[in-house]
Amino acid sequence: MGSERDQRDASSFSPWGRRWQRAWLRRLAYAGAGVLALAATTTGALLWYASALPPLDLAAAGDRSTVVLDREGKLLRPFVTADGRWKLPVGATDVDPRYLAMLKAYEDKRFDDHLGVDPQGIIRAAGQMLGNGRIVSGGSTLTMQVARLLEPRQERSLSAKLRQAVRALELERRFSKTEVLDLYLTLAPFGGNLEGVRAASFAYFGKEPKRLSTAEAALLVALPQSPETRRPDRFPEAAFKARERVLARVEAAGLVTPGEVAAARDEPIAAARKPFPALAPHTAEQVVAEAPAQRSHRLSLDARWQASLEQLARERAIGQGPQLSIAILVADNETGEIRASVGGVDYFDAGRAGSLDLTQALRSPGSALKPFIYALAFDNGLAHPETMLEDRPTRYGLYVPENFDLGFQGMVSARKALQLSLNLPAVELLSALGPQRFLSRLKDAGAGIAMPRESGAPGLAIGLGGLGITLSDLTRLYVGLARGGEVVPLKVKSSRPHPEEPRSGVSKDVSPPSGTILRDAPDGAPHNEGSQSIRLVEPVAAFYVADTLLGAPPPLNAAPGRIAYKTGTSYGYRDAWAVGFDRRHTIGVWVGRADNGAVPGLVGRAVAAPILFDAFARIGHDPRPFLQPPGVIAATSATLPPPLRHLRQDLPKTVAALATPGLKLAFPPEGARIDLAASSPEGGRPQLGLKVAGGVAPFTWLVDGAPITGPVRRREAAWQPPGKGFVRISVVDAAGASESVSVRLQ
Repeated sequence: MGSERDQRDASSFSPWGRRWQRAWLRRLAYAGAGVLALAATTTGALLWYASALPPLDLAAAGDRSTVVLDREGKLLRPFVTADGRWKLPVGATDVDPRYLAMLKAYEDKRFDDHLGVDPQGIIRAAGQMLGNGRIVSGGSTLTMQVARLLEPRQERSLSAKLRQAVRALELERRFSKTEVLDLYLTLAPFGGNLEGVRAASFAYFGKEPKRLSTAEAALLVALPQSPETRRPDRFPEAAFKARERVLARVEAAGLVTPGEVAAARDEPIAAARKPFPALAPHTAEQVVAEAPAQRSHRLSLDARWQASLEQLARERAIGQGPQLSIAILVADNETGEIRASVGGVDYFDAGRAGSLDLTQALRSPGSALKPFIYALAFDNGLAHPETMLEDRPTRYGLYVPENFDLGFQGMVSARKALQLSLNLPAVELLSALGPQRFLSRLKDAGAGIAMPRESGAPGLAIGLGGLGITLSDLTRLYVGLARGGEVVPLKVKSSRPHPEEPRSGVSKDVSPPSGTILRDAPDGAPHNEGSQSIRLVEPVAAFYVADTLLGAPPPLNAAPGRIAYKTGTSYGYRDAWAVGFDRRHTIGVWVGRADNGAVPGLVGRAVAAPILFDAFARIGHDPRPFLQPPGVIAATSATLPPPLRHLRQDLPKTVAALATPGLKLAFPPEGARIDLAASSPEGGRPQLGLKVAGGVAPFTWLVDGAPITGPVRRREAAWQPPGKGFVRISVVDAAGASESVSVRLQ
């Protein structure tokens, strides 16, 4: 008997065996052809379905919040979209890498490998549907979720899934994996009006998503699956459970250690939304209003300085009454760029008119313009810092100026007169210079000056604050002094090279032109910046003023000789000013009420100067001395050339065109509303300070026609009001002249 193997081999060559093999091959060929036909039909159907779909609309990806950024790209203030959503620009490089790893592990672990549709995920989803009789999971990839977010549909059906799959394949053909991920990070919903991971990170954690804790990253992974039912600000328990599921999954995947998971579970859920950044709100609104179609605005501001100075303004305003406001402006002397702009104490405080940008409000500068009187006098050869001036009672027609303390120094150097802010020497210099000439030079330098409507030709009173100017323009003039006499426009748009804002499309700019008094030029003089710069005075005159102001006595507890600065107090105690500069920066400070109301005790040196010095302490002081240009005369009064030892007496004296009565009630002003609580000494009854200017001593004070003092030689008096209401205050001098005002005590 032959072996079975031989028999099988023999049978395989039998006619019957050959027929069986041919039949099997035919069936296999038919089956293959059927599979190919089915595949071709399916592919054709998919291609037909895809061709029948309208073009993919990417408008949802382009619709995003307008953002205002600082010089480094940090968020200053975002704005909601037209339909009220927070949708901040974001890219994968702006998000914590661990969050991205956790997102892929939980939502789409084969994201980096598939072409938009994950076959394994679809098979798993189909098996779950067959086993449960309903759709348990859709097998959606991150790309399919992007497709759903671009074309939102409420139903969960096979046709909807088919459409998402086709769109996902289209997305993967058009975009890289990183770009698809960017779309998801921008479009994913996180509850309420939050779209995108960056908006969610700010709303729930108060920070950028660049560095997230394990718990924060897990919560952001979990929220888009069911954003409304897992909102931590409304359903913290549901958010906690969803976060737990993500933590368990990523721990099993080995992305985090058990210790990190334990620490994440102990981290509380954010039970309330945090406010979005709102730094420099006035400036942000202005630039957005100027270019409403632009979605990203890069400014020259420094977010850290801005936050610190806004906090400084709030702290200092708290003890000054509920209606007082503070404005602060910081400018870079080299470029003219604004590095911080505080328009008011609190943007949302209606009592302080917080929505008004008080850096642009026209106010009386008091003595803050005196440095420019001296600068022009030095520049025109009328005086030198050591020129002796007279500080004694002087009449210019009907105008009789007085010092703030109502005293006199006698003969005093121009340096000391400016450092002590004496009025009489400043008016003497302005008289020799000419008020119209002085005013024209300030206007030519770009300062917006507002004169009283009833005034005719400018008079000598403009040197002591008899005009209107904004904090912005006043700071600009002081920047000119710091630059050696060259005034440049202040600008808030950044001009320095910077990295791109994610998805912002902001183009890089060139470096700003160099060369100012800050740079150690061989000749010690600033370089010209071109047509935008305007020379107010020559470098020698600017140096004289800077060196003089550097020696001004500092406020209490401040170090001397660090900042060149000047203060100002407007008539009626309505405005307090302090503007100072070092080699690198100029800072302007204004304190007052937005409604221009009087504030007893509001004096520049006592109120604004401490804020100025504190502001410099917060941004850093440049200790380098001012550069001394060629031509500076270093001498004492005795060794000066004879024409400069005293102000020349043959110079024409200007008679002020703005007539001032001989007797004037300096405080309170007519129509003032005075808060008695602000003028109350601690534990005592409120006192109202009274002050008279001009006239002939002694003076008698009356309230509602009844004397409250006998004849006194002092020009100041104090009165204790019996209560609130309207009163009429009068003063009568020895010559019988009188002046009265009506005020309201409240």
